[in-house]
Amino acid sequence: MGDFGKILTAMITPFKADGSVNYDVASKLAAHLVNNGTDTLVVCGTTGESPTLTWDEEYQLFVEVLQTVSGKAKVIAGCGSNSTTEAIAATQKAAKIGVHGSLQVVPYYNKPPQAGLYQHFQAIAQACPDLPMLLYNVPGRTGQNLSPETVVRLAEIENIVGIKEASGNLDQASEIRRLTPKEFQIYAGDDSLTLPLLAIGAKGVVSVASHIVGNQLQQMIESFNMGKIQIATDIHLQLFPLFKALFLTTNPIPVKHALKLQGWEVGSIRLPLWEADTEIYQKLEVVLNKLSLI
Repeated sequence: MGDFGKILTAMITPFKADGSVNYDVASKLAAHLVNNGTDTLVVCGTTGESPTLTWDEEYQLFVEVLQTVSGKAKVIAGCGSNSTTEAIAATQKAAKIGVHGSLQVVPYYNKPPQAGLYQHFQAIAQACPDLPMLLYNVPGRTGQNLSPETVVRLAEIENIVGIKEASGNLDQASEIRRLTPKEFQIYAGDDSLTLPLLAIGAKGVVSVASHIVGNQLQQMIESFNMGKIQIATDIHLQLFPLFKALFLTTNPIPVKHALKLQGWEVGSIRLPLWEADTEIYQKLEVVLNKLSLI
């Protein structure tokens, strides 16, 4: 259940000049990403500015992207919430239109204990038993870490098929890999840690950089899987400055700017996010130019 491939793009949400969602550009971008290295699109995750999207906007994005890539790629719906009831409702609604999976973030702000985290994810899984679920651990944003011990317990639930591990802690990822079945999929939550995590048994990455270097990331992972470690390392090191530049300030501010430099009309970001200082954009542009991406 739930094979999402190696490159899962955490897709940005384009906006019009008036701040409304630009569904036309979202569809065009989705098609472009699938044609350039993306196996699965993660819609309305952190990179998609989910905290400032309404439930109706998120649902319409699921519909538009699913129609655009039907038969070509999979779609994972970001349905997480710090309210279990809301997460269940959003996930059930997304499941009805045929999304291939859901991404469920650790509840933010209310900072539940591990027992509460287990009950939260278990309740969502039980409410949507036929829909594969990826856990999403990103303590830097949620204020709470999903412990390896809790992940191991959750991995016993049939439709909880993997985790986007964005703690930045390689020891934690190693412990999860050591204690979970090999079928349980681990995805890097940081582009710069994709190759190190592959070495300890990860399957791929939920990526921001794949908006602009998806094919290169596919080549890196394929090279690693074929035992061509030096080629994989060379690609990682070549792209490493880009991985870091895309996080010079809060994601998705830099990647949206990069896409605009490539000609995409993705618009701005929604408050409370704000455009970066000129110096940050200049640093990003230097990296993009060196890699011949603009």
